[in-house]
This record gives sequence, C-alpha cells and structure tokens, in this order.
Amino acid sequence: MKPGPTLAALVAGLAIASSPLAAADDTPAYAGQNTDLMHLDNGVVVDGRDIETPDGYTSGFRLIAGFNPLRLPRLDLGAEFSYRESDEVPTRLGDQQMLLNTVSLGGSLVAGVRLGHLGLYAKSGLVGWEGEPVMPGQDIARSGTTRVQGLGARLQFDRLVSRLEFEEFDAPDMAHLNLVTASLHFPF
Repeated sequence: MKPGPTLAALVAGLAIASSPLAAADDTPAYAGQNTDLMHLDNGVVVDGRDIETPDGYTSGFRLIAGFNPLRLPRLDLGAEFSYRESDEVPTRLGDQQMLLNTVSLGGSLVAGVRLGHLGLYAKSGLVGWEGEPVMPGQDIARSGTTRVQGLGARLQFDRLVSRLEFEEFDAPDMAHLNLVTASLHFPF
C-alpha cells in the first residue's frame, strides 16, 4: 500500500498555490489583452496587434505565436513576425538630407516569465528593410538587415492591464522605428 501525501506536503502545496508568485492566469507575459488572444487546440496562443507610431510615419502589424512548456507553467516562449511601412521619414546620407519610404519585415524570438500579476519578457531577432527616396532623381535605394531587441513588462490586476515595452533597431537608418510604448487597458 502506498503512503498518501503528508500534511507537510499538503501545506507546502497550498502555500505555493496561494503565493503572490503563483501565476495570476495563463495570459502570456508578452500579450496585450487577454480578449485579443486566440487559443489553438494544440496549446499555441496567437496574439496580433497593429503598430502605429505617435509621429505618424510608421504603421504595420505584429503577430506573435507562443506556448507554455508543460513542466514550466510560468515560462512563455514565442516567435514574433512584424511588418512595418514608413512614409517620408527624414534621414541623412552623408551630408545630404532626404526623405525615405521604408518597408521592413522582421522575426524575433520572445521569452517571458510570469510572476503573479507581473510578466517580464525579452525579444531578439533580425529585420530586413528596404528604403527608397521620395524625391525624384535620387536613385539611391537603401536596404539592409539589422538586429532588433526589446524588453517589456505587463502588469494585470483583475481587468486592468498595463504594458510597457522598449524596442530598438541596431541601424542608424532605422532609428525612426525605435519605440518605447506604454498602454493601459480597462475593458468595461
């Protein structure tokens, strides 16, 4: 006959379950609002968001697909695909100023950890971009590949969700895509 769980093991299990470090819910650390998530039957969680910079130069979207490893329920792993289009971005080529239209496609790996109501995440990847001058007669097409990296935090209390994210592109020509975003969501 197998011995049952001891009282000490039950008390330790209850203490862990009620600990503030226990996961608040199954929303990934990198996610926006829980209502925007699509949960697939195979355990993959998909999150999509529009991108719009405050200066009005850039718009696009990002799509993140991720999952939680079975043995590590507070860890979130994912992959992000992003598309950005920027119109008439002021830049310099040597000593010449110009306006540039750019398009970029990128992919990043995302990893996050949930600690109660707080979720922290980081991402790193590559972005390919292509730029074209706006002014006629400037036949200087610019393109390249650069590294992208970012950090973020998500804090949720009941229905109130706040997010803060920093994203940096490692190319001077793509500096207009460096973003610090903050959001506060309270659905009612």
